[in-house]
Amino acid sequence: MNKNMSNESGWRGSPDLWLDAAGEILLESGVEAVKIAALAKKLKLSRTSFYWFFQDREELLDALVQKWKDKNTGSIIRQSQAYADSLAEATLNVFDCWLDKTLFDSRFEFAMRSWALQSKAILDEVQRADTQRLEALTHMFIRYGFEETAADVHARTLYLVQIGYISMQTDESLEIRMKRIPEYIKTFTGKYPKQNELERFYFKHGYTETSAE
Repeated sequence: MNKNMSNESGWRGSPDLWLDAAGEILLESGVEAVKIAALAKKLKLSRTSFYWFFQDREELLDALVQKWKDKNTGSIIRQSQAYADSLAEATLNVFDCWLDKTLFDSRFEFAMRSWALQSKAILDEVQRADTQRLEALTHMFIRYGFEETAADVHARTLYLVQIGYISMQTDESLEIRMKRIPEYIKTFTGKYPKQNELERFYFKHGYTETSAE
């Protein structure tokens, strides 16, 4: 990436602008459509402007992969390590990822997994991310008293259900999802969440039980 861009970067855009546009095209049309000419047209900038920030298309694609890892994998790991008074609450912390697009982007996840069908290198990245996420979730269950094999199975159950949601492109309203949350928590942890834990979770995501009645 060219580092000498401080004086003239405005009319060329910015690295984030080009990267965001690439992400939009990836989500809409797949990786084959992420091309410099298409990005320049989308942004109404010259193709040469692209090279002010990225050496080539491969460097841009590498940046997209890194953005996905930082956001989706990073958020699951951080949420699995967040403070909680119980395993149910710890699992609700992870559930924040499924409901907050600023933490975890399901469309980005689907696009990456679709890309992995065409690229061994991306498949390796996805499998590495799956391993890191499952390890983090397994450690979460271990912290709350599960032995290693049981923790691994519970972590896989929690994680693979959500990956199934993404792979099936499930369209589920917030009301339906929230009504199912207590049963999911019971399935994944063996115990229902406490009412105050649920209320905090609902409030965080702008949902009230009365508003759904």
